[in-house]
Amino acid sequence: MRKFAMAAVGGTLAGILATTYVAGPLLAQENARSATVYEQLDLFGDIFERIRVQYVEEVDETDLIEAAIGGMLASLDPHSSYLSPDDATQMRVQTRGEFGGLGIEVTQEEGFVKVVSPMDGTPADEAGMEAGDFITHVDGESMLGLSLDEAVDMMRGPVGSEIIITVVREGEDEPFDVSIIRDTIKLTAVRARTEGSSVVLRISTFNDQTTPNLISGLKEQVEAAGGIENVNGVILDLRNNPGGLLNQAIRVSDEFLESGEIVSTRGRNPEDGERFNATPGDLAEGLPVVVLINGGSASASEIVAGALQDHRRAIVVGTKSFGKGSVQTVMPLRGDGAMRLTTARYYTPSGRSIQALGVSPDIIVEQPRRVAASEEDEAENARRTRSEADLRGSLNNDSLSEDEIRQIEEDRAKAEAAADLREDDYQLAYAIDILTGMSALAK
Repeated sequence: MRKFAMAAVGGTLAGILATTYVAGPLLAQENARSATVYEQLDLFGDIFERIRVQYVEEVDETDLIEAAIGGMLASLDPHSSYLSPDDATQMRVQTRGEFGGLGIEVTQEEGFVKVVSPMDGTPADEAGMEAGDFITHVDGESMLGLSLDEAVDMMRGPVGSEIIITVVREGEDEPFDVSIIRDTIKLTAVRARTEGSSVVLRISTFNDQTTPNLISGLKEQVEAAGGIENVNGVILDLRNNPGGLLNQAIRVSDEFLESGEIVSTRGRNPEDGERFNATPGDLAEGLPVVVLINGGSASASEIVAGALQDHRRAIVVGTKSFGKGSVQTVMPLRGDGAMRLTTARYYTPSGRSIQALGVSPDIIVEQPRRVAASEEDEAENARRTRSEADLRGSLNNDSLSEDEIRQIEEDRAKAEAAADLREDDYQLAYAIDILTGMSALAK
């Protein structure tokens, strides 16, 4: 019994000693780390004071501090940044759907400014800017070595003023200049139209207007078609959509899903993770859905494409998306400024992270570059379209009624319209062909 008691006491004492042995170094490390941080802050103060007093020209202390904050955030990742009071105000206006600028979403890659996508109907779009373009100079001044915020500042300016952008584009042998007139950007979040029997919903951005525009646009097209039974499917065109508000991506996905997870976010701490689930109700009433994406489809666009793809609610067509799988939280700061900080990664319902990988289409369809047809090609095409009916003295078809002939002519006109669309937008025409084929099989 005495040996047992002694063993118990010995074990307790050993436990205390072991705890002290482990905790001691940990506390020492924490204290050393804190000391190092304060030493670095002291170093920052020394440098700040030296610049303020000894720099060759007088500097604004506020600008110095803002530059230091901006550099600290920019060192984290391409999407974290400091927003000055003016930038924060502009960002809030932009989420409401109207702002001034070129209408171009950019990121930074290996020190160069890269176009994520031009926004529909904006000066950059009309000037022919494309996703994947690299901007090397603005008004003849190099952008190499600038932070993303500094590069964006160079492209800003008064509405109506001209800017000359030097562009490097894959497939082009030499850089070339693009002239753009700055304008007030008024974004229409969703444009709806009908091609044949397919409703096309072109979503250009995810702001506060997106879901209401989507709902009203689809309903208007269905009414114009004479009812949902006259529509063979819906195409969500997310090409060159740089993203926007997370909650709008969730709401748009929810409009086409009856249940299940839409997206999950996972931050640094497990308890900060969130899951967002669909609610009952399908805006398309079960009609087939095709989602169009390309390299300019980023962030919120990828959430929608990934959710509908994982749930097998839509066929995703096009080329691989941009691959921005992180969530930025805008945090207000004192002095009316704000901080955009990457706080989480998002994952599709199957648990895929899109970060740096993007969404891969179910069917890869490249958008061919437009090449002007020569006169010889046009003549050759004209020769190929000759048929029996063009031959002199050919027999008439007496087996069809006038209504049947009229139906055939209408179907031929639709086919010719589809062929014309292939010349203008091959990817969209491909998506329409998919819906047409699915509709034919369902009959």
